[in-house]
Parts: sequence; structure tokens; C-alpha cells
Amino acid sequence: MSSSLSFILDQVSKEKNIPREILIEAIESAMVTASKKKLGAAREIEASYDEESGEIELFEFVEVVEEVENSYYQISLHEALEIDPEAEIGDSLGLKLETDDFGRIAAQTAKQVIMQKIREAERESIYEEYHEKVGEIISGSVQRVERGNLIVNLGSTEAILPRSETIPRENFRQGERIRAYLLKVEITAKGPKIVLSRTHPGFLIRLFEVEVPEIFEGVIKIMGATREPGIRAKIAVSSSDYDVDPVGACVGVRGSRVQNVVQELKGEKIDIIRWNPDAVRYVCNAISPAEINKIILDEDKHTMEIVVLDEQLSLAIGRRGLNVRLAAKLTGWKLDVKSASRVASDFEQLFSPLADLEGFNNTAMELLYDNGFRKIEDIAGSTVAELGDIIGTEGVNPAQLIERAVIVFHALKEAAENPPPPPDEQVQETAQDTDSDSGSAEEGSESEEVAPENPAAADASSVKAEDEPVDAEVVPCTEDVLPVDKVEAVEKDPVVSTEFEE
Repeated sequence: MSSSLSFILDQVSKEKNIPREILIEAIESAMVTASKKKLGAAREIEASYDEESGEIELFEFVEVVEEVENSYYQISLHEALEIDPEAEIGDSLGLKLETDDFGRIAAQTAKQVIMQKIREAERESIYEEYHEKVGEIISGSVQRVERGNLIVNLGSTEAILPRSETIPRENFRQGERIRAYLLKVEITAKGPKIVLSRTHPGFLIRLFEVEVPEIFEGVIKIMGATREPGIRAKIAVSSSDYDVDPVGACVGVRGSRVQNVVQELKGEKIDIIRWNPDAVRYVCNAISPAEINKIILDEDKHTMEIVVLDEQLSLAIGRRGLNVRLAAKLTGWKLDVKSASRVASDFEQLFSPLADLEGFNNTAMELLYDNGFRKIEDIAGSTVAELGDIIGTEGVNPAQLIERAVIVFHALKEAAENPPPPPDEQVQETAQDTDSDSGSAEEGSESEEVAPENPAAADASSVKAEDEPVDAEVVPCTEDVLPVDKVEAVEKDPVVSTEFEE
């Protein structure tokens, strides 16, 4: 029995990847449960595994007393001395129990407890094994599909790859090998739940660590990565060795290294950029391949206004704003991209009412614009000291500039609150004035009672006067005159604003 139990423990420990100590503890607990079920739950019973004999021994502990009142829990001093010559009253004496007399029910109970303990130990072992691998790439084979989610066989257990964590338009066949990023491990009633992902930025980082030895060795560091799965990704790298080009090392000879990553990501385009501790240079690298004309930085709001030439605007923004959105996520700055013509238009609209002030030159205007003054109320609501710190006091007088800005602001506000009437209402008022004037003339003619010389001519003239319309200038609406297909739409330069929360 010794070799048999020891052999079983070794086999189960290897197959289930469960430590041998946990299995022994499970058997001991099962034996105690079975013995209490046969002898009584109130019995004080303990079990221990003897490594030399390879047997599970059960001991029932009873109290040594002078006179026995309950034979199940007590033993006389005379009997105790026969078992242990050093026994004294009040001691707890362990009596060995025979396990052969347990019977079928007790053995079945012990078996159930052992199986339950083994399952619990197996679940805990799986959790500990994969919990340490969170954030790494693991591989397995596709076993089946459940409700759109892939069930991946990892060998010792199964993992789930949700449909939301797969790259768009990628499909896998049953039995196909797959690599994924270990996203998380959760404890559930049915055991540990292992969740995989192929869309997480960490998957991109781990793939580069596999393909680029310099990253694995620590010479090149990945400072950040962001993805639009299946479409485009950006990854920032830096090198601790000046002789090693981080971008070139990640690209590889003729793009061999980066192409392996692209193939794994189903053709996802990857922009490898050089990380820079300077935030402005970092953003310039991240917004590439577009060329930046000017950057206006606001550290308090953690925003950057990027000005590019008109022909570079679509390249900087990207398709559906993808390029600037990925750059914002990568750098952690809120980016606002504008074309140079749009900035010039806003610049002229803001400062044209103030341009006639003495000493208010283009330099002062540029300084105000670069410091975040975008509306006339921004200037009107500022203080003399604030403007003086920005534009100085040698040019325009800050107090006069604020005074003029307040006047312009109130004028614009009044114009917005009392807009002029639409052209249709003006036409109606003109027609009403004409009708009232002609009515007064008719009343005057009736008071004079001038009789017509020819009654027939009078009748004809009255009929003609009723048929003729009142002379009034009618302004036609453009929508009524021009056909729809002749109206040309004027597009404004798009402005994309993207915010990223760290």
C-alpha cells in the first residue's frame, strides 16, 4: 500500500500540475470527513500521512480523567497509563483508529472529498500559473467557437478570445495555431477564466520584443504604443546606445522585422517613430508623415494647436482623423490641427477691429494669438498686467487695448441679440407702406367726387385698376430661382480635435 499510494500521488501531481503536499492535505481532509461521518461529527479526529510507511493514520483525541462520564470523549487515567506511561489527568491522548472498518459509505465520502479537493487544487494551480503570465504572449490551438467567441486550447486548460478582442476581418479555422496577448485571469464559480486579446497595444509591444533582439536585451526601449486594430498603429522607441538607431533596428534589413509583425497583425500598418523627451518634438514625430508649420503650446490645458500648410492638412489629420487621433493617444496631449489659411482667417477676424490702435503691430498680435487669445472676449476679460506681461508696454497701451476690446465685444453682442430683419419682411413692410399711401389717395379722390365724363370708360378703368397689381419691388429667393444642382457648396477647412485621457 505504501508504494501504491505514493505512486498515485506522484502520478496525479505530474498530470494535474498540483504540488504533492496539496494532494496529501486533500487526502487527510477526506479521511477526517469520512471518519466523522461514521463515528460522529463531535469526535475530535485528526489525520496524518506517514512518508515512511506511505499510509494515512487517523487519531482520535480523548481527555484523561479520574472517572469516565462519556467514553467517546474521555478515558480513565488507568487506561491512559497503559497507552502512555507519562499520561496525566487533563491531558489529551491520541488513540489510533483502524481505517479498514469504515465501510463502503465512508470510502465513497472520502473519494468525493478527495476529488473535490483535487479540483480545487487544480483550479488554484492554473490560476497561479497563468496569473503570473498576464501581459505575455501565449499560443494555443482553436478548439471551437461559442457565440462568436473563440475557445483556445492551451494544453492544461482553455482560454477565451472574445470577438471584441479579435482583429476585424480575421477568421480562424478549428485546430489552427494562434498567438494572443494574455489580458487577464479571473476567478469564477467554474474555475479560472483566462481572457486573451489580439487588439491590445501590449500585443504589438510583445511582438516587437520577439522580433527585435535589441528590445529584448534592453538596448532599445518601447516608450509607448497605440493601435487602431487592423488599420494602423504607432509605436515610439528610444535607444540607450547612440550607435544603435532604434527605428532602423525595429524595421530590420529591407523591413524584415517589421513585416513579420505586420503579417501577424493581418496587414496592419505600423508607424515606428523616435521618442523624444521634448513634448513638442515628440508630437512632431508622432504626427508624421505630415510636416508641421507651427505649434502653439498650452501647458496648463495640456493642449497643442498644430498649424500645417493647406496641402498637408489631410495628411496630418489622416483618414477619418486616424493619424492625429493615434498621435494624441501616443503622446498624451490634446491636439488641434488647423490649416494655415484657417489660422490666417481667424487671425484677421480677431484683430481687424483692433488693428487701428496706435502701436498694435503684428508682433503683438502674434504674441496674443500664441498665448491662447482666440476671441475678442478673451482680450476684453483680461487684465492690464496680464497683457503687459505678454506684449509689453512699449507698443500699444494695454489699457486702451482692453477698452477697445470691450467696446467691440458689446457691439458684437448687441448685433447678435438684435439681428436685422430678413429680406422677406422688408419687402412686406415696403408693400404695406405702398398700399397705405395709395389708399389715402383714393380716399382723397372720393371726397372730391369727380364724375367721369364717359361712364363706360369709367367702368373699364375701374376693372383695369382691380386687375392691375400694386407696383412693388420683389426680391426673389435664390433657392426658388436657382436649381439645386447649380448651387455650389463651399467647404471649410476641417478642424479635428482629439483628447486622450491617461
